[in-house]
Amino acid sequence: IANCIVLAPMVMNGHAGTKYGVPFPVLARSAFGIRGANVPGVMRALVGCGWFGIQTHVGGQAIYAIVRSAVTGGATTAAPAAIPFLGISTPELACYALFWVAQVAIVVKGIESIRVVEQYAAPLLIVLCIALFCWALAAAGGLGLMLSAPSAFVVGGAREGQFLSVFLPMITAVVGFWATLSLNISDFTRYATSQRAQMGGQAVGLPFFMAAFSFMSIAITSCSVVIFGAGISDPIALLAKMNNGPITTLLAMTGLLVATLSTNIAANIVAPANAFVNLAPNRISFKAGGIITAVLGTVIMPWKLMSDASGYIFVWLIGYSALLGPIAGIMIADYYLIRRRTLDLDGLYTHGPSSPYWYTGGFNPAAVWGFVAGVAPNVPGFLKTSGLLPEAWRATLCPPVMDLVYRYAWFFGFFVGGGLYLVLMYRGRSKNQNLQSLIT
Repeated sequence: IANCIVLAPMVMNGHAGTKYGVPFPVLARSAFGIRGANVPGVMRALVGCGWFGIQTHVGGQAIYAIVRSAVTGGATTAAPAAIPFLGISTPELACYALFWVAQVAIVVKGIESIRVVEQYAAPLLIVLCIALFCWALAAAGGLGLMLSAPSAFVVGGAREGQFLSVFLPMITAVVGFWATLSLNISDFTRYATSQRAQMGGQAVGLPFFMAAFSFMSIAITSCSVVIFGAGISDPIALLAKMNNGPITTLLAMTGLLVATLSTNIAANIVAPANAFVNLAPNRISFKAGGIITAVLGTVIMPWKLMSDASGYIFVWLIGYSALLGPIAGIMIADYYLIRRRTLDLDGLYTHGPSSPYWYTGGFNPAAVWGFVAGVAPNVPGFLKTSGLLPEAWRATLCPPVMDLVYRYAWFFGFFVGGGLYLVLMYRGRSKNQNLQSLIT
C-alpha cells in the first residue's frame, strides 16, 4: 500500500526531470527560489548522509562476517568488546572503514563508474534474494508455519485491538523510506528517453518488485523460526547463522556487499552530492560532494541508530519524513498547479533579479512558510518519541493529538505544506494583478 502511495509523487516529480533534464536541486528553484532551493537540497542531503552511513554499516558487517568466518572456520566465538565511547568494536569499525573507502573510491572515479556498478549489481541482488528464499523454503519444509500462524492482532492474540496503531505508522514509515527518492527522482529521470519510459519503469519497478522482496523477507524470517527457533530479520545475521562453512559465507556475503554497494551509491550519494554542489558550484565538485556525504554519514555513528529497531522506525524513518513531506507537497503543487508543467529553463540557471525564480532575495517566502507550517506540528511528537522531551513536559507540550499528527508526519506535512504554499502563491498573484490594474 505504501509503495503504491509513494509511487504518485515519484512519477510526478520525475516528469520535470525527463521533460527539462534538470536535477533535483535545480528543479527545487522553481518553488523555493534560486537561493531558497538550498533548503530542500540540504534537507535531502542530510537524510542521504544518514542513509549512506546506515548502508555502509550493513556492508561493514558483511565484511566482518566474512573475515570472522574465515578466521574461526565458521565456529561460534564470543563477539569482541565495543569501544566505550563509540559503541562498536575495533574489528567492526575497521570493516566499516574498508567498505567506506571502497565506496568513496568509486565516487572519485566519477559517474560512469557508478553506472557500471549499477548495471551488474541489480541482477545480482535479485539472484541473491531468490537463492536465500529457496534455501529457507527447503530448510523449513515450506511456508506452512507462516501461512497457518494466526495474526497477533486477532481476538485473544498478543496484540489484540492494536492493528491500526501499528499498521498506520508503518505506512508512514515505509512512505518515509522512499520519501528521499520521491524528491530527487529527477536526478535519474533526467536520463529517461520519454515520459512513458520513466512512468512505466517506476510503475512496474516500485510496487511489483518491492511487494516481491517484502514477501520474500517475511517468508525468510518466518522460516527462520522453524530452522533456528527464533525469527531472524537481519540478512547478515541470517547468513552468518547458516554456518555452512567459510566458502558459503564468502559467496553469500559478497553478494550482499555488491547489492549494498549498488543501493548506497545510487540512492544515498548522488542526491546529497548534487545538493552540496548546488550550495557552492564554483567550489564543490560532484566528487567533493560525495566525500562530504561519506564523512557526515559516519559522524552520526549509524551503528548506534541501527541497534534499536524502534528508534530506526519511529525516530529515523518517521522523523525525517516530517522534513521531506512538506517539500514534496510544495514542489508538486508548484509544478502542476502553479506552473502547469511549464518552466523557464534559462531562468532556473540565472542567478539574480532577472530570473523569474528570484522572488525575494532569491527566496520564495510562500515556500519557506509552507515548509515551516508542514514541519512545526511534528516537532513535539518527534521530541517525545526520540526521548529528547523531558517526562515532566510531555503532557503539556505533546498532547495526544500531537502524537497522532506525528504518526502521519509525511502525509500531514505534504498536504499542509503544499496547501499553504498554494494559498500564499495565489494570494500573491492576486495582489500583483490588482497592482497592475491600478497602474494601467
